[in-house]
Amino acid sequence: MTTVEPAGTSAPPASLAQRHPRVPADRLLAELAPPRHFADESFDTYRPDPAHPSQQRALDRLREVAATLQQPARGGGSWWRRRAAATAPAVYLDGGFGVGKTHLLASLAHAVGRERTVYGTFVELTNLVGALGFAATVDALAAHRLVCIDEFELDDPGDTVLMSRLLRELADRGVALAATSNTLPESLGEGRFAAEDFLREIQALAARFEVLRIDGEDHRHRAVTTRAPVLDAAAVRAAVATRPDATLDDLDALLDHLASVHPSRYGALLDGVGLVGLTGVRPVTRQDVALRLVVLVDRLYDRDVPVALAGDLDGGTDDGGTRLFTPEMLAGGYRKKYYRALSRLGALAAEGARVTG
Repeated sequence: MTTVEPAGTSAPPASLAQRHPRVPADRLLAELAPPRHFADESFDTYRPDPAHPSQQRALDRLREVAATLQQPARGGGSWWRRRAAATAPAVYLDGGFGVGKTHLLASLAHAVGRERTVYGTFVELTNLVGALGFAATVDALAAHRLVCIDEFELDDPGDTVLMSRLLRELADRGVALAATSNTLPESLGEGRFAAEDFLREIQALAARFEVLRIDGEDHRHRAVTTRAPVLDAAAVRAAVATRPDATLDDLDALLDHLASVHPSRYGALLDGVGLVGLTGVRPVTRQDVALRLVVLVDRLYDRDVPVALAGDLDGGTDDGGTRLFTPEMLAGGYRKKYYRALSRLGALAAEGARVTG
């Protein structure tokens, strides 16, 4: 029987808080690929700045690494496995914000080949361990020639130790490794410190990694955006109502729901979503809640999903930053994650404001 709605009424908008995704292990692995906005990038689309020769040197070296990994893998006994482990490339891309590290990392992954490569952020890979278990994750990743880790977190001691152990297991099996790490906005140009921190944190693996220095200015020629445009709640609801691919949630209700969803499933939470509307947006004061929000923002950014925000983020300050996270969070151990989330959310909210008119 078909139900006819009364004139002037419509179904309520979809809600992320009503979604309970179940994600099989093979999908988690299949989604470990370069993000959508780098899907078409390659070594050929990277434009080295002649004023910074290190960019060309890094590009040339990564082409050599890709050529090595494109060769057929040798089978055989333990001697060949030991030789592969000793000679497998391991590179760390060291540079400031906006010099193209992620572009080059994604280009390396594309050059080696999708079927031979796993590409994920530090958070995605630690979440994979949480979902599959350590041994199963090692076995799954070791079936590939190359594992790329973008935005290696240098501010999370527990997860850093876990990732260091994971990389050691993979390197011992002959898997090539490539990594970048994040840099605070106020630390632009201090990439050398990031390299030293990275090598210290991976401990036993440090000698295997080749550091590729990438100097240069932010190719976007803009300051890091941390202030997200905030709209009127009625405007957000009206915009969501016109789009079948849009969702609408109260921020507090969504954050409560995220606590019941494993972070490895946040990507699946966004299946088919083209616009996210959030009302009741206000400062987040609990760190565990804030860190879950950071992961959601990363998945939104990976999928280029605009976000329309409505609420109160006006802290009455002139520091140019949103008050979504507390000053203590922005000065604490996870500040890199929070600044990254603010930058990404600012870009997504600017696009959300544009598409909602």
